Amino acid sequence: MESIEIKIPEDRIGVLIGKEGEVKKRIESVTGCKIEIDSKNGVVKIKRGDDAIGYLKARNVVDAISKGFNPEIALKLLDDDIIFETIKLDEYVSPKSMERVKGRIIGKGGKMRKLIEETLNVHVSIYDKYVSIIGGIEFVQSAREAIVMLIDGAQHSTVQKFMERKKREINLRSLDWRDLS
Repeated sequence: MESIEIKIPEDRIGVLIGKEGEVKKRIESVTGCKIEIDSKNGVVKIKRGDDAIGYLKARNVVDAISKGFNPEIALKLLDDDIIFETIKLDEYVSPKSMERVKGRIIGKGGKMRKLIEETLNVHVSIYDKYVSIIGGIEFVQSAREAIVMLIDGAQHSTVQKFMERKKREINLRSLDWRDLS
């Protein structure tokens, strides 16, 4: 039986298990996988069931929870149209600059993060040295570009205009022109 092990932070183990094991049970029932959690060393073992896609989805949900997402948001990854992407900040900035860059992405009072989420209809988690995004594929790609722009030092107003333009483009592409006649 195929399996994968994921190391998750100690403070996320309880979140993955959930009240009376409900989160773990829900992931197992929807994906057909078996999840074993070693809470002493933070290792989660996911054993594949009959469904290969379910196995990949279970891995993504566990990974999303380990990266700071609330289980209800992470469970959206069970939908075929929703994807998960992570940016490792240490690949872009030095450890010394990490907190400053995370602050730029979050913005004053969480304003920039909220703007990214609302404009592009995504969920963003900034946890440890990761910025993770959950949403529809085109919106996640645009959110990633916006976050990289912030990491690179672009002004918030420039990033906001970029996101609004991307949102318009995506919404235009999704229109069914036959409905307009």
